[in-house]
Amino acid sequence: MTQPALRLTEIHGLSDTGDVRRHNEDDFLIDPALGLAAVADGMGGHQAGEVASAGALSALHASLREARLCDAHPARATGVDADDPDATAVNPRWRHTTALLQAIQHANAKLYAENRARGHADGAGMGCTLTGFLELPGMDALLLFHVGDSRLYRYRDGELAQLTRDQTAYQLALESGAPGGLPPHNLLLQAVGPAASLTPDISLHALQTGDLLLLCSDGLHGWAPHAELAQVLALPLPLTSLCGELIALAKHHSSRDNITTLLARCM
Repeated sequence: MTQPALRLTEIHGLSDTGDVRRHNEDDFLIDPALGLAAVADGMGGHQAGEVASAGALSALHASLREARLCDAHPARATGVDADDPDATAVNPRWRHTTALLQAIQHANAKLYAENRARGHADGAGMGCTLTGFLELPGMDALLLFHVGDSRLYRYRDGELAQLTRDQTAYQLALESGAPGGLPPHNLLLQAVGPAASLTPDISLHALQTGDLLLLCSDGLHGWAPHAELAQVLALPLPLTSLCGELIALAKHHSSRDNITTLLARCM
């Protein structure tokens, strides 16, 4: 008997301005029909950061909806379309990967064009991080996409694992063992918007029953210790309550940034 495919059946997000900032430049997106969730952390100051994060998510969403990924039935993924015998069969992993890359590039082009229209040179103007996942239908897996330093974690069997690698000068310096002082934690190597092109990290991750995914901006992970994040995720609470607990944890550790947390449970 065929086992039913795993799905992220419960998804909830919450964003908070925090205790220091006057405006919230974070934003998030959830589309259960697409199996899509993403977090964006804007930069460029009030209004510019808000415009960047909202604009990038909107452009990403519109592009993926236009790709009509919901029409990709897993049972036909490797077969031949009876109505078009010359059609090329495409595995849903590659169809979704291609659509995802195009959507991220579309979001970047949109923000970059706005920056150029406002007279900003390359590397300047508004921008944002962009981190999230897209479910692969019928494959018990998801595609992770990542630009910047927002993060995606997986909580499984009592262990919290970071699935993304921060695209920051600080992370690069740590990995390279460069001598001298380390650069600031928030100095991004790339973001959506400031440059004409970017190279997002995209990877495939298998799902298991009971997995809990955490998407968050650095207003959470930059302040709350890893072990305490795991302790909160272990609590037997609804996702709505867990999101609130995570934001409270960031504030407890004196977070000075906007705080966004998004949780998804696999069943």
